[in-house]
Amino acid sequence: MKTDKSNKPKKPTVLVAIDLTQPEEQKAVLKRARQLADLEGIRLSVVTVLPDFRMSMVSTYFSDDHTHEIVEESRVALHKFIEDTIGDDDKVKHVIRVGKTYEEILITAEDLNAQMIVVGAHKPNFRDYLIGPNAAQIARHAPCSVYIVR
Repeated sequence: MKTDKSNKPKKPTVLVAIDLTQPEEQKAVLKRARQLADLEGIRLSVVTVLPDFRMSMVSTYFSDDHTHEIVEESRVALHKFIEDTIGDDDKVKHVIRVGKTYEEILITAEDLNAQMIVVGAHKPNFRDYLIGPNAAQIARHAPCSVYIVR
């Protein structure tokens, strides 16, 4: 088991990545992750990743507080989404990350000792076969099993 800086063993988790901009499609993803965590008898962790506008060419159009405000709004939206979808579950860990989606999900999986990552996937178009969507990147580079929900 991984340990944090206090050398305390990290409890395993099922990590589910949620895109809050697609709430209807993501309900099935969260519900499946809850089932898998219950089946394994381990904790459920939910991560959502926000784009990092500070590193892009448009960063000059956003105030310094913009990222902080978006993170706080997303935290509220994530809690509401989880409560509305699987009920009030105070044992679910909520994680908000900022950056590239697949990179932040993989970092979170490592940090939380994920035993499985659950992600949603859309039907691929031609471009996805050449570049690869986030789900494909996660599946290729994950430190654990990946369950892709369609």
